[in-house]
Amino acid sequence: MSLEDALYPLLKLYEAAPQPVKSLAGRAYRALPPSLRYGPSYTRFQNEAREVETWDAETIRHYQIKALRESLIAAAKAPFYAERFATSGIDPAKFETLEQLADYPLLTKQDLILHREQMVNPEFDAKQRLYITTGGSSGVPVGFYLHKGVSRPKEQAYLEAQWSRRGYRVGDRVAVIRGSVTSSKAGGAISYYDATRNWLILSSYHLTLERLPEYVAALNRFRPQHLHAYPSAALMLARGLEQTGLKLDFKLTSVLCGSEKLTGESQQYLEHFFKAPVFHWYGHSERVVLAAQGRTSNHLHFWPTYGFVEFGEPDGQGNCEIIGTSFHNHVMPLIRYRTGDYAKITNGEVSEIVGRDYEFLVSATSRRISLTAINMHDSIFDGLLAVQFFQEHAGVVECRFQPGPQWQSNREPAMQAGLLKKLGDDFTLTLQQVSEVEKTTAGKHKWLVTNLKIVN
Repeated sequence: MSLEDALYPLLKLYEAAPQPVKSLAGRAYRALPPSLRYGPSYTRFQNEAREVETWDAETIRHYQIKALRESLIAAAKAPFYAERFATSGIDPAKFETLEQLADYPLLTKQDLILHREQMVNPEFDAKQRLYITTGGSSGVPVGFYLHKGVSRPKEQAYLEAQWSRRGYRVGDRVAVIRGSVTSSKAGGAISYYDATRNWLILSSYHLTLERLPEYVAALNRFRPQHLHAYPSAALMLARGLEQTGLKLDFKLTSVLCGSEKLTGESQQYLEHFFKAPVFHWYGHSERVVLAAQGRTSNHLHFWPTYGFVEFGEPDGQGNCEIIGTSFHNHVMPLIRYRTGDYAKITNGEVSEIVGRDYEFLVSATSRRISLTAINMHDSIFDGLLAVQFFQEHAGVVECRFQPGPQWQSNREPAMQAGLLKKLGDDFTLTLQQVSEVEKTTAGKHKWLVTNLKIVN
């Protein structure tokens, strides 16, 4: 197990500590060699991510067949998959071609919610499993297990490898405007320094024109080489600077945008404004597949050694659902997992991930809270089948939730407190249990139902 995985349960304690304590502990941690922090798997995946771009098609195919067979064999040890595979008359030990994967049943988020514990490989005990929860990009909360010492070092190595396509180097100074809660008060602190990574963490919850001078001052003091942000947060920062005339007195090497859709038009605007290349990628908490823009192309390319990707049948708009099978997580493999995310395929390449639009809740003081930030890993939604936010008036939000079989109503106060910590003290929040949340005409879940008009 890596030291990072061992210390993961202490993350919230670290984030809540006073800044001097965080800085001291963080610098000591960062001084440790990466092999100790991330474990031996980190070096393996670093090398793999660097080398795979030189592999030919046959080498990649052999790698994928082997990795798929290992995932399928690991999955077959879990009761859920063992029954499924037996019913379908398939034997993972006989898996020899990529085309055979089509014989295996698809896996849905509902399967994950209802049968999670039966999907765990019993050969791995609790000490080897890392439990993660996410609200889900479509409002369907899921919980799952990662493989300690493997899943997170792998993610780190691949993220660093793809960021390097736009000039990132390990140890560079990075300013982050994503889902971290710096304060639960509307007028609270906007930032803190994470010395474990040499990152300045800025709140995406407090980014308004009124407080923009604080962001500019913090950024100019820190002088980051890279801005790592939700696309919506990067756009708000750029437009705010443009409208106010405030300036950053340093030059960025790159702008790293993930977790939300980034249109070609928005990417061009950000690159023109910041005078720096913008890099976009697609991934998800379940860590099944990962795609990123290329070195010279803005089309998204799936890493062939990270996981195996398939695309479902085109919908009415010609978009195809992303279906993935995980590699290397033998604690809880996800086999032919329907992600609920859709890709636009242009000339055989992924030109855009659709369905991850910018959705915001608006506070009584006009702060905009990205639902992507609300969706950050948190156990408050664990056990629910669906979650949806409803807003008619600024500062007033109703959270509608559909309970699953394991949900206990005595958890509602904790869910409300957890949401209010993220939303802030300029929101009024009510919870409403429903038998089913509102869906799109195509039957898809919606994170947000709102009558408010927001100008991006």
